[in-house]
Amino acid sequence: MYIVIKTILTVIIIVTISEIARRSSFVAGILASIPLTSALAITWLYLDTKDIRSVIELSNSILLLIPPSLIFFIVLPLTLKRLDFFYSFFISISATVLVYWVYISLLSRFDIRL
Repeated sequence: MYIVIKTILTVIIIVTISEIARRSSFVAGILASIPLTSALAITWLYLDTKDIRSVIELSNSILLLIPPSLIFFIVLPLTLKRLDFFYSFFISISATVLVYWVYISLLSRFDIRL
């Protein structure tokens, strides 16, 4: 039952932001730029485990992985100028996955483990 409540709350937040975006992309952008996924994951992790060390490790991993995630927001608007939405979305996700792979490989060369 607990997982159902977590899922419903998470879905409500995401759907609310997408509905707000229909009226104001600026307000939705503010809400979406708050690290909601991270905040929810950290909250659920803490409530499930009460383990501060796990929360710290997750928080540090998220912080380290922010830079490569930005590629999605760079590539998507650029590709949307020339391609339809689904091609642009696919290319943006693919570019992000590639950059994650390169980034994680570079981190491992410096003995930074996630």
